[in-house]
Amino acid sequence: MALIELKNVTKRFGQLLVLDDISLAIEAGKSTVILGASGSGKSVILKHIVGLLKPDSGEVWFDGLRIDTMRDKELMKVRRRLGFLFQGGALFDSMTVADNVGFPAKEHTSKSPAEIAALVQRCLTMIGLPEIGAKMPGELSGGQRKRVALARSIALGPEVIVYDEPTTGLDPIRSDVINELILKLQRELKVTSIVVTHDMNSAFKVGNRLVMLHEGKIIEDGPPELFRNATNPIVKRFVAGEADERELAGLR
Repeated sequence: MALIELKNVTKRFGQLLVLDDISLAIEAGKSTVILGASGSGKSVILKHIVGLLKPDSGEVWFDGLRIDTMRDKELMKVRRRLGFLFQGGALFDSMTVADNVGFPAKEHTSKSPAEIAALVQRCLTMIGLPEIGAKMPGELSGGQRKRVALARSIALGPEVIVYDEPTTGLDPIRSDVINELILKLQRELKVTSIVVTHDMNSAFKVGNRLVMLHEGKIIEDGPPELFRNATNPIVKRFVAGEADERELAGLR
């Protein structure tokens, strides 16, 4: 049974059609990877799932609740069940690592300072950085910042973690650390993972299911093996990282 479902969702920004009658059901406990070129609507799907955008037509459901028609107060209850890893991490530069990770618990729970401190330590240990709570974000590497942002995303014990381009800007080794963390959190916390990426190494490593968008439509949907052996020329080129003749026009 689907935990999250988009039903016939269409979204435009002005004259630009970004999602064209998209239907997508996401199963609980699995890792679903959403692929596509820049501007294909990947992040727009995520924003519908967390209620930051509403469709022009269609419906968005979470665990049997229709969220695209909810008021903000109702929607906040749903959002507390999701963790979101933003593409840039979105840490507060004026706060320590510990304060960043503890921020959701401080804002949305009645936990005492001691309870929050213990929670922060558990989260930092989970992402393999138990000793950096006193540091400022500016003292961290790019990979460490992503990991701290991930620790913050699990602070409220979410059922779903949404990852927006989690390996962007990282070298292959640091990218693999993030991939391993995605797998660890899914395995140990029993979360549902939704990963938006154009990094095929990451997609093949973390995804139980891959979904590819192109010009507002889903053009391929299935296990990683389907993409490795794709016959659709658009999917084949994307997986291989090869531009077509139209995209290379004027370069030869």
